[in-house]
Amino acid sequence: MPRSILAVMNEANPKSAVELELKRLEKRLEDLIVTVSHIKEENRALRQRQDTLTSERATLLQKNEQVRARVEAMIGRLKSMEQA
Repeated sequence: MPRSILAVMNEANPKSAVELELKRLEKRLEDLIVTVSHIKEENRALRQRQDTLTSERATLLQKNEQVRARVEAMIGRLKSMEQA
């Protein structure tokens, strides 16, 4: 059965092998914390952008509905003028 690298290192110098492994894990945790922080900030920015786009969409839909109503009113007036 193959032995792990950590087991082999522990036989040579148990204290330094464990310390090296702990330092490696500490560095990895620090990297993960930084990554999570970046992802949280990106997520916050994306949610803010989504809120802005949702608001802009609602405004555009409202304007579109107003224009549609005005065009229908114009068409109605043109038809009544045509009949007169």
